[in-house]
Amino acid sequence: MAGSASSAVWSGCSAGWLNVKSPRWLVAGFWISTALFALQMGFTAYAQLRLPQVAAAFAHLGFPAYFRIELSWAKLAGLAALLLPMVPARLKEWAYAGFAITLVSALLAHLAVGDGFAAWSWAAGTGVLWSASYFFYRRLQAGEGNRG
Repeated sequence: MAGSASSAVWSGCSAGWLNVKSPRWLVAGFWISTALFALQMGFTAYAQLRLPQVAAAFAHLGFPAYFRIELSWAKLAGLAALLLPMVPARLKEWAYAGFAITLVSALLAHLAVGDGFAAWSWAAGTGVLWSASYFFYRRLQAGEGNRG
């Protein structure tokens, strides 16, 4: 069966390195959307830790200085949960939930202080990447019979 369209691939789901016969478009969609989402969230975690203009933006939103530090480390922990193959499916689900809460909260915070499109569009765009990653993740989970 070597070389066939249903060859074994790494699904990136709950049990890690799995020999799963998933459609290639599903696996590719998962990894493309998840990689883009991880890059975006990783950059924002770095920016929240290191860039003074991001610290000023958090102050503008009314958040205490320590919150951006905690949020940055939580984002990095969530990214590790999503990307590391040995992390159980239930923990990946919690990471996705945490990211959803973070993105909705960011959007609401920007809207609450009257920020324009340029400020809140990053949260909205990252939310689209989150949605795509989670959609493909759930499809891969359903294909494995591991609804979690």
